[in-house]
Amino acid sequence: MTPAAIRTLGLTKHFGHVIALDALDLEVSPGEVFGFLGPNGAGKSTTIRLLLGLLRPTAGQAWLAGVPVSDVEHAHRSVGYVPGDVSLWPQLTGAETLELFGNLSGGVDVAFRDELLERFDLDPSQRARSYSKGNRQKIALVAAFMTRPDILLLDEPTVGLDPLMEAEFQSLAREAAERGQTVFLSSHLLDEVEDVCHCVAILRSGVLVEVAALEDLRRLTTTIFEATLSGPVPVFTDLPEVVGVEPMDGGVRVTVSGVPGEVLTRLTAAGITRLHSQAPTLEQIFLTYYKTSASQREAVAAAHGQSGMAGRQGGGS
Repeated sequence: MTPAAIRTLGLTKHFGHVIALDALDLEVSPGEVFGFLGPNGAGKSTTIRLLLGLLRPTAGQAWLAGVPVSDVEHAHRSVGYVPGDVSLWPQLTGAETLELFGNLSGGVDVAFRDELLERFDLDPSQRARSYSKGNRQKIALVAAFMTRPDILLLDEPTVGLDPLMEAEFQSLAREAAERGQTVFLSSHLLDEVEDVCHCVAILRSGVLVEVAALEDLRRLTTTIFEATLSGPVPVFTDLPEVVGVEPMDGGVRVTVSGVPGEVLTRLTAAGITRLHSQAPTLEQIFLTYYKTSASQREAVAAAHGQSGMAGRQGGGS
């Protein structure tokens, strides 16, 4: 049986009295583009550093492709890494930097490296000290992808890139997943994650609050209905699932968190002439999980018959 690409069990990290990561149970499948969401300070970078063996856990364990992360020599053979803040040797050129990284990794697909340089529009002949932040980020991305590792650990990988290069990165991430590589993408850029990830995890103050496919998360959060009506606007004050009502020209805009059946029944009775529903964006989902309690989220999940969505966490956090 193929082991999980990334697995953690009770992974915890304390810095003195500060709990940076608390009992993280997580499993990421091979070939998955996995979004790891949270604002600055949520514990995303701490998690990646623990996976790389750069930090020692206070408690718990972690594995990369079935190899304990404490076995750094073997675990790192299958990993490519991009840090959030890239520092390079200022006297080396881009080409020399990539050659050094390639020698450390034990092998590079040279043709693919050259393709990556072209796709990122990067001149490798310049010295690193002359590179902008975006170009330093490009060097790190080329270095991570050029060895075709089984697992890519990417910590805010597109910081400093322009929109065109962000789109190129997203294409590379999708292509990597199609080849069976696992992409673990830590980010607070919600559009980026929404466009490329199969599944997302939401981290809040070091605690994992949810793991689910993006479409499942959408079904567990708010939906906006815009209805043009031939009759008077119905009353919704007695419906707990209605979290917002806003009049609009000729009708009403209703925001529903939960099952919309009764809302639609009342709108139909009022004479719907036009109805538009809008799925929540990832930003709306993210804010929902940061503004609501666990019991409120579980109530919404239960209303959808999907309680226990956090089962992918391996026991909760």
